[in-house]
Amino acid sequence: MMLPAPALQESRPRQSASIAWSALGLVVSLPVAGLSIFRAIPAEWPLVVVQLLSFTPWMVLPAALALVLAVVGRRWWVILTTAALLAVQLFWLFPLDSGKAEALPAGTATASLKVMSLNSEYGEADAATIVRLVRENGVQLLTIQEHTQRLEDALSSAGLEHVLPNLLSQPNDDASGGAVYSVFPLEAVGLLPDTPFRMDVTRVQVTDAGAGSTAALNLTNVHTLPPVDERIGQWRSDLDKLSRQASRPGNHLLVGDYNATYDHAEFRSLLDNALGGQQTGTKLVDVGIASGGRFSPTWPMEGQPLPGIVIDHMVTSPRISNSGYAVLHVPGTDHAAILATLSIPAG
Repeated sequence: MMLPAPALQESRPRQSASIAWSALGLVVSLPVAGLSIFRAIPAEWPLVVVQLLSFTPWMVLPAALALVLAVVGRRWWVILTTAALLAVQLFWLFPLDSGKAEALPAGTATASLKVMSLNSEYGEADAATIVRLVRENGVQLLTIQEHTQRLEDALSSAGLEHVLPNLLSQPNDDASGGAVYSVFPLEAVGLLPDTPFRMDVTRVQVTDAGAGSTAALNLTNVHTLPPVDERIGQWRSDLDKLSRQASRPGNHLLVGDYNATYDHAEFRSLLDNALGGQQTGTKLVDVGIASGGRFSPTWPMEGQPLPGIVIDHMVTSPRISNSGYAVLHVPGTDHAAILATLSIPAG
């Protein structure tokens, strides 16, 4: 049946609008699709790709916009394409295949430990705020990256040593310094080899008076080299050394500035393979991921006007459970502090 001429003329603008909206939806989805290809393939990508992958979580926004435009355009193949692309972004944003803390046998004794970590940006973080956060949150173990002597003196003046009296410190002005403050005894165990920034390994003897239990914790104060210029190879090497450290026997906490996000294959490999996860299904636990913290950025909190990303992580052995994960702002540094309570198997 032939449409009347007025109806035919009326349908042409609608068809043109439909094509235009659908085309716009496809254009918006193109950068999402391009980055998704790199995200989906776990290869050693060049520098620019590695840096762009850091911002993968934000791709959910243009992916959602593309789907809306496709729905307005009413082209089914465009709707299905953009819907699939959005579904992929949501899967990566809330991954179902990330590591989870293991359920311990009934009656297993644990020791509770409240941990905070902060990259102080060349020691410029506000000492009074750090001490206040430690007091208000009952922090029992504090790790600092980019620790300097000036920050150490400021923390002492602000009264940190009265709250966390045990200290192992290697201050330095070139961003390689680190410090561990604790209410519990600290024993220096070693240093990860061949890393430009110090990554000290410390044994912490955690005593939980309420539970009447004691647990040994192997703490690594993490600060990998950032993936910039030719140093990207060192960044990968640093992450590999952390994986080797986490594969050693014992309860491990590897906390600090990884300069990597969950969207980097190198970081996921650390979580997935340190304990032979491909064979055993056992993975390390990223406390932030396990707590749904993918949209709680830790950098940059000051300075560069970039979308926030999560590059500071608290990674534990799977037998260590966690709760109360939080991201806290500290003036003077471009990193946020991360905080959580850990339950460590005793013995």
